[in-house]
Amino acid sequence: MQPRIPRQAAREQGVHRTDNDAAFSDELAAVFSGARRRAVRDGDRQIDTAHLLHSLLEADPEARAVFEDGPQVARLLGYLVQRSIGYGLRWQGAVEDSGAVPVVAGEAGFSPLAAGAMEYARERAARRSGEPALGIDLLAAIVVDPQARAVEVLDHAGVDAHALFVRIERHLEKAG
Repeated sequence: MQPRIPRQAAREQGVHRTDNDAAFSDELAAVFSGARRRAVRDGDRQIDTAHLLHSLLEADPEARAVFEDGPQVARLLGYLVQRSIGYGLRWQGAVEDSGAVPVVAGEAGFSPLAAGAMEYARERAARRSGEPALGIDLLAAIVVDPQARAVEVLDHAGVDAHALFVRIERHLEKAG
């Protein structure tokens, strides 16, 4: 039986490097771990942007705060749970890659789009403050590509990804 997410030699595993990478906050490293556990449990071959979104909503109060209201978050979490118990089966075996975000090599276990979003989050944080990337940076990164699975999930839950991105930017301006 092959592992669901292929194992690689330690020097090749971007996942381990990412979890300990100083470019990410401790909270974001926990989000990555939660997304990995979810992908394995769901039988997915890669950690995609929908796994990242699900973990962000569960673990990061700041990421939840940019949504319009509590019922919107509840609808979104309900939809993500439905996806994890069967909806996502149509995605199994397929690589999430829209081509809009450059592929980042070396992030083992992450879809090309999820790895690109992680890099985008690092860059956003570096430009903003030079501090490690936060969950809000990753949320912004996963909603900018209309082909991302996370954006598809947002659409199905009635959340406008572009409006969410605008709220994220406003939230960061106020916090800055």
